[in-house]
Amino acid sequence: MYDVIVTGAGHAGCEAVLAAARTGAACLLITSDLTAVARMSCNPAIGGVAKGQITREIDALGGEMARAIDATGIQFRLLNRSKGPAMHSPRAQADKLLYSSYMRNMIERQPNISLMQDTVTGIIADHNGRFSGVVVLSGRRIAARAAILTCGTFLNGRIHIGMQHFGGGRTLAEPPVSGLTECLAGLGFSSGRLKTGTPPRIDASSVDYALLEEQPGDAEPVPFSFGSRSVRKRNLVSCYLTKTTEETHTILRKGFERSPLFTGRIQGTGPRYCPSVEDKIFRFPEKTSHHIFLEPEGIDTREMYVNGFSTSLPEDIQIEGLRSIPGLRHVRMIRPGYAIEYDFFHPFQLHPTLETKLIENLYFAGQINGTSGYEEAAAQGLMAGINASLKIRSLPPLVLARSEAYIGVLIDDLITKDTSEPYRMFTSSAEHRLLLRHDNADIRLCRHGAATGLVPHERHLEVLKMQEGIERCLQRLHELKAEPAEINGLLEQKGFAPLTSPAKASAIVKRPGISLNELLLCSGRVREALHAAGMDPRIAEQVEISIKYEGYVKREQLMNDRIARLDRLAIPSNCDFDSLSALSSEGREKLKKHRPSTIGQASRILGVSPSDISILLIRLGR
Repeated sequence: MYDVIVTGAGHAGCEAVLAAARTGAACLLITSDLTAVARMSCNPAIGGVAKGQITREIDALGGEMARAIDATGIQFRLLNRSKGPAMHSPRAQADKLLYSSYMRNMIERQPNISLMQDTVTGIIADHNGRFSGVVVLSGRRIAARAAILTCGTFLNGRIHIGMQHFGGGRTLAEPPVSGLTECLAGLGFSSGRLKTGTPPRIDASSVDYALLEEQPGDAEPVPFSFGSRSVRKRNLVSCYLTKTTEETHTILRKGFERSPLFTGRIQGTGPRYCPSVEDKIFRFPEKTSHHIFLEPEGIDTREMYVNGFSTSLPEDIQIEGLRSIPGLRHVRMIRPGYAIEYDFFHPFQLHPTLETKLIENLYFAGQINGTSGYEEAAAQGLMAGINASLKIRSLPPLVLARSEAYIGVLIDDLITKDTSEPYRMFTSSAEHRLLLRHDNADIRLCRHGAATGLVPHERHLEVLKMQEGIERCLQRLHELKAEPAEINGLLEQKGFAPLTSPAKASAIVKRPGISLNELLLCSGRVREALHAAGMDPRIAEQVEISIKYEGYVKREQLMNDRIARLDRLAIPSNCDFDSLSALSSEGREKLKKHRPSTIGQASRILGVSPSDISILLIRLGR
């Protein structure tokens, strides 16, 4: 008898089993291949727009992904530096073999985790609708108090390369999982079919780098983990930029008649924002080129990832198309790109804790919920692992609000919106993105990590001390005044009229184009006061953002307060929506389908109108 069984050792499974074990649960991790733990089957990278924010939130909550990429990354960059802080997103190339090895090592060293190389084919529930165990390929039954399914793209997976198609779980060499979809469907779960894909891998030694644009890492790289001091020594490689040409597009069009995407062999819906190269050419015929990024997959391998060239066209078309791209005229293809179709389960069948509504103590996390991306999967695995452990100890669950974290936005979107395509996180998905920056993830979430036991007490005290330092420095800047004699030179240099009387230091920093550091260089009094208040580089960054974006932040907080009031209004689980005759027909059907737990969730369901919400509020008032 285990406390928690985790099925699958991808990015969701790794975070789930580590979180549950670190909070004291006796765990069993079942995976079909223990050499493929945390395998990067697609892009060898962590982070990016919105995904970098999620990775830092995972770290703030006590997860492992950020520490893993800091230890195994080979190039680090902060994206969108020219934009505001809400858009800044860390990203790192990974040595994918080192990353996988690091995660397996963490799992093997972690107490409370047992490993089993096998495949789960069935779920057992008792007559009360409560999870009680799993069935593996051999027919053996294993009992547990809870389970987390992190099946990735394995469920009835089918791989397509041109007109060839065959069963596959994640890569060309991995088998699919059969039987589990059918078992869950027999328990009443509703499933669908999605599609994703990956580009060819090429031999880096066959690339003509003189024709490419080099993209080195940052001179001062930003680590992902708040506990990492520096990753400067991990900037080991460059990536490279090139483009498709009109010749490329002509070649790829020749393969359309043998494309599984255009001939109807692929039935699953693919990701809208990460389409295959043939889909881009078909949908945007007016574009004469598309960006291609060449990304090394590790230090000790010549394998290179062709980002932007995801495809399921026949192999002969793939290699001919690659060789029409500048820098790739003599390229050698190591393995072709392919598409994979797989089963997923509609996430409206989940509670905000990621526990299923049909089977108590059964949790879903990762691509089984219709998401795409390592980071989205890892975040779900972490939350499912935390909540499964809390549930079996009869403790309150951890549910993050949309205003607290991108992870909160991710899970809320999954359970309130109908998933018709693979879900990918974007900064535009978060209405409070100015509050949910990558630089303040520990300030927002460390307390939750400490409460669950995943964040050490000492680390939580450090964050509290930093918050106190930020408040002290802000107070000093609001109190202190800069004299005209010490600041007018800077103001005139920046195009502002000189001061005729002293001005608040905070008002000077609020002016566009003037940084806190520039003020400190001009005013010794302000500099000494802030240093006496305990200012360090991290505190200075938070103070400057707080001052410059004060008005926007207050506006977002007011909006958040209004939304939070609706999210505090619970809808009874046995609410009879059919008895509310005033509800619109569509609103009633959507409410019955999603069974929202709060008025706030109900208001975010597509098809539930404001008048439907008013009717619910009246009913709750009664």
